[in-house]
Amino acid sequence: MITSTTADYTNFFKHSAHPANAEQYFRELLDKRERRYEDLCRNIINDMNQYGLSVVDDFLGTDKGLKILNEVRSMYNAGAFQDGQLVHNMRTDAQSSKVRGDKIRGDKIKWVGGNEPGCTNVWYLTNQIDSVVYRVNTMKDNGILGNYHIRERTRAMVACYPGSGTHYIMHVDNPNKDGRVITAIYYLNINWNASESGGILRIRPTPGTTVADIEPKFDRLIFFWSDIRNPHEVQPAHRTRYAITVWYFDAKEREEALNRAKLENSKTNNANSIAQLAEPDSTTTPASPTVASASASATASASSCSTNKSFTPASMTTGTGALNANVASSSCPASNEICT
Repeated sequence: MITSTTADYTNFFKHSAHPANAEQYFRELLDKRERRYEDLCRNIINDMNQYGLSVVDDFLGTDKGLKILNEVRSMYNAGAFQDGQLVHNMRTDAQSSKVRGDKIRGDKIKWVGGNEPGCTNVWYLTNQIDSVVYRVNTMKDNGILGNYHIRERTRAMVACYPGSGTHYIMHVDNPNKDGRVITAIYYLNINWNASESGGILRIRPTPGTTVADIEPKFDRLIFFWSDIRNPHEVQPAHRTRYAITVWYFDAKEREEALNRAKLENSKTNNANSIAQLAEPDSTTTPASPTVASASASATASASSCSTNKSFTPASMTTGTGALNANVASSSCPASNEICT
């Protein structure tokens, strides 16, 4: 016998759509996200103009940050990293060498384009940073950032300082006008306590006597000028410390640097000058002024380096499509990774 009853579905749909118009709801959600993104970029512009550096905490969120960290750990545990290198390992600060040992830098690194197996989350990270850099470079009233035309960057340098006091002495990423204008660093270090683990990125903006001490905290992103405006160092790390760095080129300065290298190459009939451009020795240690340490609750890590592998600058993506940034092998010499 089949009986029928009238079911009460009043409580079945416990979460009503609000507002009733779903299209309006999603439009408002997108508008809210866009406003937050706009505010983020405007804050970066203001910081870069005023301080020469900017720190963004909670950039991607815990879940995505952990996925990136797992990829980096997998690469490191697989032995894919090599010692960070310099073109010239010149000792410029005897006192620092005495205190910290003979090595200028103690990190291990791997260059990642993003299309390699097991690197999809690193690719996602660089895509998001590209979007921010493109936006701040093209927004109205962006101050100093408006002086540059950024359409190209390096591949991502994934770096590990394996503890035991490993460090990187005071240096400048781009002292020789090789084209790099912005350094972007993303940190992956959960529950980092600098008082115990060290590893602070110390930036000494010039001119000035203050310093910015930035802890390499998880999901923290930092931007700073790559040239002589921002000498910086990674202080000894006593715990494994991970960071991902990307450098962005100004088109005009990069073209001029390549032209200089090609001219030098034609005079010497060898590729050393072009290789030097791709691997500029940026370990220039400025004289230490008397500093009144001003701590900046912010981010980021150290610098760049190089391994002897063929390299072409990567395209920048904005989330909606790639910018016109691919550099053909004919226009950018097949050379080595940029080294700082």
